[in-house]
Amino acid sequence: MKRGNQIFEEFQKNMQELISKSPAADIEKNVKAFMSQGFSKLDLVTREEFDIQVAMVDKLRERIEAMEAQIKAFEEKNQ
Repeated sequence: MKRGNQIFEEFQKNMQELISKSPAADIEKNVKAFMSQGFSKLDLVTREEFDIQVAMVDKLRERIEAMEAQIKAFEEKNQ
């Protein structure tokens, strides 16, 4: 008697074989190609590039806040 895990793995293997021999495999390839082509036309960035930009903005915000504090202190000193 087969265990549940073995039955699931066998079912999955059979489904993959069935799909690879059917037009569904071609449809999947075509959809992936279509989506890749569509995404390449968009001006997208990777998560890594986005995270780098967020870090840069955070550093700039800190610098601006520090400069604002310096300006405020300078203005208070010279009044």
